[in-house]
Amino acid sequence: MDVEINGRHIQVAEGHTTLGQLLAAEGFNGIGQAVAVHNRVVPKVEWENFPLTEGMKITVIRAICGG
Repeated sequence: MDVEINGRHIQVAEGHTTLGQLLAAEGFNGIGQAVAVHNRVVPKVEWENFPLTEGMKITVIRAICGG
């Protein structure tokens, strides 16, 4: 299945069927991060049960500190 994360198209490996599994496989640990699917924020508590679908557009936003 093909999905998009931050504008990058990737093929989802077999066995990664939820948003949480995909994010973990792509190195996103959830700390200081927000995730939106098709421009709708998905609360972190829902990531592990949020099913992936073909063509899903995922945006991951990372909070950073600075001045």
